[in-house]
Amino acid sequence: MFMSADDYRESLRSHRPVVYLDGHRVDSVPDEPAFAPGIRALGVTYDFARRDELAPLMTAVQHTSGKVVNRMLHIDMSGGDLLNKLEAVRLLCQETGCAQRYLAHDALGALFQSSRRVDAATGSEYSARFDTWLHAVQNADLSIGIAMTDAKGDRSLRPHQQSNPDSYLHIVARDARGITLSGTKAIVTGAPYMHEFLVMPGRQMGPEDADFAVCCAVPCDAQGLTIVARPAGRPGEKTALFSNRYGQSTGVLIFDQVFVPWERVFLAGEWQHSGQLTWDYATHHRHSCIAARAGFGDLLIGAGALMCEANGFDPGKETHLRDQMVELIKIVEGFYACGVAASTYARADAYSSSFMPEPVYSNIGKLLLANQIYDMQRIAHYVSGGLIVTLPGPEEDHNPVTAARLADVLRAAPDVPYDKRIQTARFMEDLTASYQAGWYSVISLHGGGSPAAMKQEIWRHYPVGDKVALVERLLDRGVAADPERPITHKRQPGRCCAKGCSAPGEAVMTDLPSAGPSGLS
Repeated sequence: MFMSADDYRESLRSHRPVVYLDGHRVDSVPDEPAFAPGIRALGVTYDFARRDELAPLMTAVQHTSGKVVNRMLHIDMSGGDLLNKLEAVRLLCQETGCAQRYLAHDALGALFQSSRRVDAATGSEYSARFDTWLHAVQNADLSIGIAMTDAKGDRSLRPHQQSNPDSYLHIVARDARGITLSGTKAIVTGAPYMHEFLVMPGRQMGPEDADFAVCCAVPCDAQGLTIVARPAGRPGEKTALFSNRYGQSTGVLIFDQVFVPWERVFLAGEWQHSGQLTWDYATHHRHSCIAARAGFGDLLIGAGALMCEANGFDPGKETHLRDQMVELIKIVEGFYACGVAASTYARADAYSSSFMPEPVYSNIGKLLLANQIYDMQRIAHYVSGGLIVTLPGPEEDHNPVTAARLADVLRAAPDVPYDKRIQTARFMEDLTASYQAGWYSVISLHGGGSPAAMKQEIWRHYPVGDKVALVERLLDRGVAADPERPITHKRQPGRCCAKGCSAPGEAVMTDLPSAGPSGLS
């Protein structure tokens, strides 16, 4: 049932997507060197699920089918499920930097909820269609790309007002067999090496935008679909000690009269439900992003400690280095703790009974990492020293004229060989001071939505009214109950009771030997 990394790579040969990279048509995605780091990164999600010691974390039982599935394709049914997902994503991102496949987990969870909500409101059959497709995806262990962000065009205008309607993906025709789509989806993670795409609306639509409120599943090689991609990581670069092995491609998806049969359509014009679907996905995804960047933070903590050692310092004895390392640990574990809290205070969705991470903690955790990724890199630079960007290139390591002299003078700690010191320095450069480092910064800042969007969600869900009522009661003012005061509506009864907003669900958090505050190794 579960594919291996090799099986996954070979499975891509059964598809013939139209993919362009750096101006040329890609003949074979699995054989394209520029995509190899991305394919290798997704391969880890497959191999880890096959390891006996990791199976309790990397797999789960899908309640609608009773089958064991990859955790990245699972629907969370408890707070424990959400905790397991956090640990799984952190583990994968410790290994790969960015696991990519967890986006599918987040979108599947949101659509599981949304399809049932729309059915209840309209009498549609979306949930039955979705469940059938979901089970097929789980059984085949597919990788699903999430096509949510539209090209958008003029940001000041709504979708139906754009001079070029293809700035947003939309329905251009309907018949008894299905719908036809045109338009553009941008920033699609892992686009060239996904089996299928789950198309989702990227914003709240209005009645005039009904044709833009569409959610459906599209094979990667659907007729009329073109993928314009960029390389994954820094393949082939000798100094890229991490990102020439693991990386992430992104792509722009251009839909030109792409037909989708009704059995693969999960929203088609019900604009009233587009915003809730978008919000559900954003909450799930921000929760996962917390774990992903914690895994990346683990790499920085480990590399920072190695750099201190290679430079001849013991952080435990050097106060200024210890303070910086503790600050880095505080940042990483601080935003990760928000993910744990969001799992603990998770609530069951009223329509599907699946579990949604608590939105305030999810958004705070994502907001912290979005802003603090730059602090994480700054601290890594501080404890590493300037060598990480001034070291001669790898070719000099074998230059008979310079190699021996460099090895002699650029050695620091007597018990750390020169080649080990520069290896650590180049690893740190790749993570924090390269093109790839800038990429990590941008996806941390904007992935899952902008900081402004997170602040809006925090304010929307935070029970400020409860805090106002507390102070009003202590001041004995008696005006908090005034229904004309907007702030009094921001209430969340029961938040301070013994069991929180709601019971977090069955405690199924798996117990692996090396689980702990710094994740798994």
